[in-house]
Amino acid sequence: MGQSSGDHSDYSATFSDCNSDRSGEFPTTSSQNRRLRLACAAENCDDLIYQLVSDLDSCSIDEQKQAAMEIRLLAKNQPENRLKIARAGAIKPLISLISSSDAQLQENGVTAILNLSLCDENKEQIASSGAIKPLVRALKTGTSTAKENAACALLRISQIEENKTVIGMAGAIPLLVNLLQYGSIRGKKDASTALYSLCSVKENKIRAIQAGIMKPLVELMADFGSNMVDKAAYVLSQLVSVSEGRTSLVEEDGIPVLVEILEDGSQRQKEIVVATLLQICEDRLAYRNMVAREGAIPPLVALSQSSSSRAKQKAEALIDLLRQPRSGNLAARTSTDASVPTPHVM
Repeated sequence: MGQSSGDHSDYSATFSDCNSDRSGEFPTTSSQNRRLRLACAAENCDDLIYQLVSDLDSCSIDEQKQAAMEIRLLAKNQPENRLKIARAGAIKPLISLISSSDAQLQENGVTAILNLSLCDENKEQIASSGAIKPLVRALKTGTSTAKENAACALLRISQIEENKTVIGMAGAIPLLVNLLQYGSIRGKKDASTALYSLCSVKENKIRAIQAGIMKPLVELMADFGSNMVDKAAYVLSQLVSVSEGRTSLVEEDGIPVLVEILEDGSQRQKEIVVATLLQICEDRLAYRNMVAREGAIPPLVALSQSSSSRAKQKAEALIDLLRQPRSGNLAARTSTDASVPTPHVM
């Protein structure tokens, strides 16, 4: 997954793996369960796989549903089956099912594609077979589980760098922002993971900002009980690398939230935030003044004395910036700060 300037090498410990298929929620008869268990336990289940792939093209929607669900389960429970299923020709018919008007069939198609994408060798074939646009449509029209698993599948596809721009151009970013804001806790986690990856590309940063991502990010960072502070802060760290992101953060009153994390957040949260604040404060004097007025220097001093060497360096650099004289050439300051937005009055 893409990273921002190499500053967050431990991001993988923060984000979900996006492989939490909920297929166990769907009932199957005892005979169906027995057949799958026997197939999964067998050394060679190729015959079953080829039959299921054939059933994906059935004229019966019930047979298609059953085949897609069983492929979904086989790919979830047996990693070695993922490549076998792809080689048996399942990817294109599964992608066709993602566009189905039947919600359960669409969901099974989306999730089967997600499970197949967990095999790195399948990701390129899934993308080249035309999965991106149907997955984006599922983000808009699917069940809650289909939306969440579509976000995860897009994340997996985005791990091939050139697909990030294609996914953004297909309209995924506003839909992921919507999932981040209004989805379940699992949906928020899956959306943030996908957005972190996709927003390593500048065009997708701009799309996310234009879609209103800053408001839910600030709200999630302000809610220490959400279990989303780290994830939201990592996504924010991608966005403040562009001027539009810094401006949007200030407009959404994000500076006080970042300083609060410096004061009361976990060690990792503080280290994420200090890197973000440094990017912001290197940009404009007005931003430095805002951060200083919020009382950032005391927690930064504490961080510089108790954190890793990298965070210590960033905290010290930020302290130096904040302690620089805030007065000076008035004309220069006026020119520099003329376009700085005024934070909302709470």
